[in-house]
Amino acid sequence: MSVITIFNGLFSEAGVVVKRVVDATGYRLVPDQEIVAEAAKLSGMSEDKIARAFQAKTSVFNTFSHEKERAVAWLRLAMANKLLDSDKLLFSGFASQLPSPNIDHVLKVCLISEMKNRLAIAERSEGYAEKHAIKLIHKDDEDRAAWVETLRGEKDPWSAKLYDLVVPVGATGVERSADLIVEQLSNEAVQVTDASKAKVCDFSLAAKVETVLAAEGHNVAVHVNGNEVTLTINKHVLMLERLERELADIVGPIEGVEKVNTVVGEGFHQTDIYRKMDFDVPSKVLLVDDEREFVQTLSERLMMRDMGSAVVYDGESALNLVKDDEPEVMILDLKMPGIDGIEVLRRVKSEHPEVQVIILTGHGSEKDREVCMELGAFAYLHKPVDIEVLSETLKAANEKVQAGK
Repeated sequence: MSVITIFNGLFSEAGVVVKRVVDATGYRLVPDQEIVAEAAKLSGMSEDKIARAFQAKTSVFNTFSHEKERAVAWLRLAMANKLLDSDKLLFSGFASQLPSPNIDHVLKVCLISEMKNRLAIAERSEGYAEKHAIKLIHKDDEDRAAWVETLRGEKDPWSAKLYDLVVPVGATGVERSADLIVEQLSNEAVQVTDASKAKVCDFSLAAKVETVLAAEGHNVAVHVNGNEVTLTINKHVLMLERLERELADIVGPIEGVEKVNTVVGEGFHQTDIYRKMDFDVPSKVLLVDDEREFVQTLSERLMMRDMGSAVVYDGESALNLVKDDEPEVMILDLKMPGIDGIEVLRRVKSEHPEVQVIILTGHGSEKDREVCMELGAFAYLHKPVDIEVLSETLKAANEKVQAGK
């Protein structure tokens, strides 16, 4: 049987349409939560980190951690497993964009309405005032646009070229919108064939390759045709031949792979250097210090050692970033205006005990050191610090973080 994928705009009555389609066809609804849970189970990543891939906002540490790319790879594998094991499935939500667009028996549907209709639904179904509803719609549209661009390279998430059927629900009506989807299931173009089954197998193998590469710290585009795998490098590479050999050595032994090709994408960004993720060094380090020149220089020196870092200049900003972005290791000054380092340390270890905090101060006393260690600081260092000493301390803190996972 054909598979249905439904992508929608917020307040476009997608839930009601989907229920009508499920009732009429007997298809099983697979929501985003189910795909996220499966991806988390396969990868060992938390469901929260997997689900963050759907958000437009990307972690400030992502250049080094590749966390979003790893999440997408595991989401694709979770989707591939569903497509291989079952039929009569309806995928609704962000995950509906995951299947390869060339799988013919996937009926790709978009449900969207004009803004005035969406605002009316927001008011009628949720009681939202117009101003609040507009804010929610714009945020959701932003997330969906970023997601579609990530997966499909298309900036317009509602573009007709992405779908077999685009339904303006507000103008068409809920009942007729559902009927249109059901009617299209009999279309010969979306019937299951041997060729379309083979494309699911290609999609599955590509997803497996992506997850294996992600586990080795690599992020490249993967295309599969039969048993032949093509890896596309969309970054400027300093030592291309060595990278190509390394990628081929990783992918070649994967079951089902008979041939590996590597190419450099036509539109690669020459200013964007390819970085392999090194799991032995910290990739999510937050530097907190009000001495701007010092902390910016320190960040640059850490990046030269392939340690990904972000910088903030006060305690309040540090607490906000920890809440939103979850750094793994923090280098924290004690004496800062506003919320001082000891208070930051106290709150971080209370609310996010897995974050390892290294105190780096030029003004601390022995009493300060004792207080910090009692609060759970990983280490207490004095300025000026030897960069090698700091690097080794960071690596040790990172080892503790990884062991805790």
